[in-house]
Amino acid sequence: MNRDLARLVEAIAFAAERHRNQRRKDHEASPYINHPIALANVLANEGDVSDVEVLQAAVLHDTIEDTETTFDDLVARFGSRVADIVAEVTDDKTLPKDVRKQLQIAHASHKTREAALVKLADKICNLRDIASAPPSDWAVERRREYFEWAMQVVDGLPKVNENLLKAFKVAYAMRP
Repeated sequence: MNRDLARLVEAIAFAAERHRNQRRKDHEASPYINHPIALANVLANEGDVSDVEVLQAAVLHDTIEDTETTFDDLVARFGSRVADIVAEVTDDKTLPKDVRKQLQIAHASHKTREAALVKLADKICNLRDIASAPPSDWAVERRREYFEWAMQVVDGLPKVNENLLKAFKVAYAMRP
């Protein structure tokens, strides 16, 4: 097997194990792992991103934030570049949600190219999910607010991939 492919599959398996008991907030409570895999798919197939470490970071992007995984765990398993990208897109869950959301807007312009790619793919996937299978307890107004906030984050990101920006605009056009 191609070494890059093996490294990507290792990251997918790791993320699947770490997120194994987590579910999305949609009506069907779909498996959470669908989300990080969707990011890698968007990057590879819509953004033409072939950097395996960026794809690994996409698959692992919520492991520090939403599981017991540490930064050091990711460094040991996947190397410092992958861990750095994941850390750069990780929210500090010790802060209130409204503060975390404001910090995403404030820090967007300072993202590295790699982190901007992952963040952009995350927002694309989230908008698509909210449009097609929203969290079951989100009223239309909350969904609209999420779309507007996501636009503010993406507007601040470095312009790293024209195809992904177009995909974001298409997803944004699906706003409720």
